Amino acid sequence: MDALKIIAQDSMKENVPEIEIGDTAKVYCRIKEGDKERIQLFEGTVIARKGSGVSETFTVRRVSHGVGIERVFPIHSPNVDRVEIVRHGKVRRAKLYYLRDRVGKAAKVKELIK
Repeated sequence: MDALKIIAQDSMKENVPEIEIGDTAKVYCRIKEGDKERIQLFEGTVIARKGSGVSETFTVRRVSHGVGIERVFPIHSPNVDRVEIVRHGKVRRAKLYYLRDRVGKAAKVKELIK
């Protein structure tokens, strides 16, 4: 098992921002369309983090045209160009799956003021 950890260390990124549950994050994701490659922005609330090491992921949720969209991003994926934290949220849960049932202002997360 230690050999697998050593191999996984090579593919991990060094400059990973501190992504916390409840944060509003901008995820810049590389999209390949035919021969061309472009960067697409996905901004929303971080509702979950899972895993550890090279297989760690985080889930971002946003509402677009009245429809909730969730995307799961691997933190150490080469397709994730960068992640910017827009604001920090004040939450008391490890998973914010309850936001799926909320609509409008009830689905907002309060801002953490430090």
